[in-house]
Amino acid sequence: MHDREDKEVTAFVRARYGSLLRTAFLLCGDRGKAEDLVQTTLAKTVVAWPRLQRSEGVDHYVRRILVNTFVTWRRRRSWWEQPLGRLVESQARDEYVGVEQRDLLRRALDGLPARQRAAVVLRFYEDLSEQDTAHVLGCSVGTVKSLSSRGLQALRKQWVEADAVADEEVRYA
Repeated sequence: MHDREDKEVTAFVRARYGSLLRTAFLLCGDRGKAEDLVQTTLAKTVVAWPRLQRSEGVDHYVRRILVNTFVTWRRRRSWWEQPLGRLVESQARDEYVGVEQRDLLRRALDGLPARQRAAVVLRFYEDLSEQDTAHVLGCSVGTVKSLSSRGLQALRKQWVEADAVADEEVRYA
């Protein structure tokens, strides 16, 4: 890699690292794994950098590497930990409801299949269009619509179930 390319890669990493880390965290739900995912993605990007500079869409390429690496890792059960159950707290709700809701959403995202999760994160967190999401995922727009719809439906179902459990806990506390 030439000095100019090295500077370009460094500038790209500085500009996009935070965004990539947030997306990776939303995909895998664990800060350490998200950092590993971003590191792997950036390593693959550095290898492909000379080719990427001749084309457009470096951001799309990097997002695609991120999502594909996540999906591959998720398929390896040894990498992915599965929680055995949910701990039920006996405390009433407090002023930190927003924190609890973000945690609930993160746990609900954990329960989605990898491609559904990737579609939901790219569409509704990264705010990509259906076409851009399809490009990143390497599928059709119809598939993105289907994955997003099923993912949102599953999230809504888990949200309603969690609300019912929380209401029951408050009632009996």
